[in-house]
Amino acid sequence: MKPIVKLIVITVPVVVAAALVLGNIIANKTPPARVELRERVTVVRVIEAQKMAVRPRLSGFGLVAPSRTYEAISQVGGTADYVNPALRKGEIIPEGALLLRLSPEDFNLAIAQARANIGAAEAKLAELAVSELNQQAALTIEEDALALKATDLARSESLFTSQTISQSVLDNARAAHLAQSQKVQGIRSGLALLPTQRAAQNEQIAVYRASLASAELNLARSELRLPFTARVSLATVEEGQFVKAGQTIASFDGIEAADVEAQVTVADLSRLLGEARAQSGLLAFDPESMSNVLQSLGIEAIVRLQLGSDVAEWPATLDRISNVIDPKSGTLGVIVRVESAYGTAGQPPLTKGMFVEVELIAPATAGVVIPRAALDEGRVLLADSAGRLVVQPVAPTLVQGEIVLMKEGLAAGSLVVVSTPRPVIPGMLLSLTRDEALMQQLLGAAQ
Repeated sequence: MKPIVKLIVITVPVVVAAALVLGNIIANKTPPARVELRERVTVVRVIEAQKMAVRPRLSGFGLVAPSRTYEAISQVGGTADYVNPALRKGEIIPEGALLLRLSPEDFNLAIAQARANIGAAEAKLAELAVSELNQQAALTIEEDALALKATDLARSESLFTSQTISQSVLDNARAAHLAQSQKVQGIRSGLALLPTQRAAQNEQIAVYRASLASAELNLARSELRLPFTARVSLATVEEGQFVKAGQTIASFDGIEAADVEAQVTVADLSRLLGEARAQSGLLAFDPESMSNVLQSLGIEAIVRLQLGSDVAEWPATLDRISNVIDPKSGTLGVIVRVESAYGTAGQPPLTKGMFVEVELIAPATAGVVIPRAALDEGRVLLADSAGRLVVQPVAPTLVQGEIVLMKEGLAAGSLVVVSTPRPVIPGMLLSLTRDEALMQQLLGAAQ
């Protein structure tokens, strides 16, 4: 068979049949299903922003120190004749108790010597008074004798003029007159010195009286008494021991109140002040101004001591701000005072050296509160009424613990997204689930 005949008879029918079968399959095949495009919904957790009042708080740690201390220093030297038996480290001694008495013999001798010197000086002063009377009487007699010598001299001169007596007789009369004049002048000179001698003697008596007062003061200083009720922190003297002047015999810590200097950062302290700092115009952290501002704000303070699983607390008052910033840590000392540090029933005494926590609590400030985790680089994710994502920039007024308080930029009742979607696309559709557990936790932290 020729090729052309084979092509027409065999190949063409096969091709036609295959084309018919393929066309039939295509014609009867089910068309692909059409998928309608829909917007993706992201499931997120939300809470409702609440408006409430939050009390700013600040915590720091420090060591307990007594508000008053006393160092008993001997002002005089001597042998310890009596030492209080309670003068031992840790003992509490009441106000006015005798701590130490030095042997009084040396002081009594000094007093007796000073009194004897005063008596001798006063006797000398009396002797001067008697001597003055005697010299006054002697002066009167000598002046009368001088008058007689003057009369005799005048008579001798008259007789010599009339050449009744010789020159030698006249010379003897003149010599007698001069000798008597010298006696009178000697007595007058002695009387003139008496006021000076009396003044010198009075000054000497004053010196002796000062010595007596000093000796009596030293005798009083030989006894040391405690000016206020305190606890012994150091004792260095024993009975019979010689005590030097200026020697410290004991140190005491007052028990009426205790101070705690808690170290806090300047930034945290500024946060605690909040708007009050701006209103007061306090730009520099001047210690005196800071103390006045804090006290005017009614800052409360609590001192806490960790006792294993228990915590002891004492109410305290803000007393002052330290005048030094630690150059290493950059912290500032806030000093609080605890009254009746030893007198609180059921509480251990606040003794020197205890490491405690101090919490400062400022008056409440109102605003919208959200979880701290919801704040991301100065912005908050919100869900609008249509359930779409809104990125809201905010400026926090207070960041404390796990909460953030804002006075502006966020309305109460806003739905705050607390589980951040990825990626964050403003306007994206959200499926909202309220996180009631987180809401209760937020309310507890704010309160």
